[in-house]
Amino acid sequence: MDSLVEWNGGKSLTCTDKQGMTMGLAWGGEGVSPVTATLHSCGACSLIDVVEGLKNREVTSASVSLDLERSDSDPKVFTKIHMVYRVSGEDLPEKLVNRLVEKSHEKYCTISNMIKHTADITWEAIVE
Repeated sequence: MDSLVEWNGGKSLTCTDKQGMTMGLAWGGEGVSPVTATLHSCGACSLIDVVEGLKNREVTSASVSLDLERSDSDPKVFTKIHMVYRVSGEDLPEKLVNRLVEKSHEKYCTISNMIKHTADITWEAIVE
């Protein structure tokens, strides 16, 4: 078993991976929904690529904000995602950060590469 999703009653779910790590999900405004978790996962997956790519540099902070549009009809898939990366630190070449973000979406970020079949993903990087 790679994943187990259990209903806790009400509108609450617990997700457990094969290492025993858990994550809570919910629906109807009771917590983070599976759709929102997918959006968060896209940002997290790509941001990991950027931070890992800067491992030999002094990064003091890194974040990505995401704006989303979804289809009006079911299934309400993502149709547009705009991501704004903000990376701060010492000696961080903007060209390198841009290349890391680009490579993340082209090749490395699993979530982004699954989503881009239905959504137009755009991004910008701000090095502070």
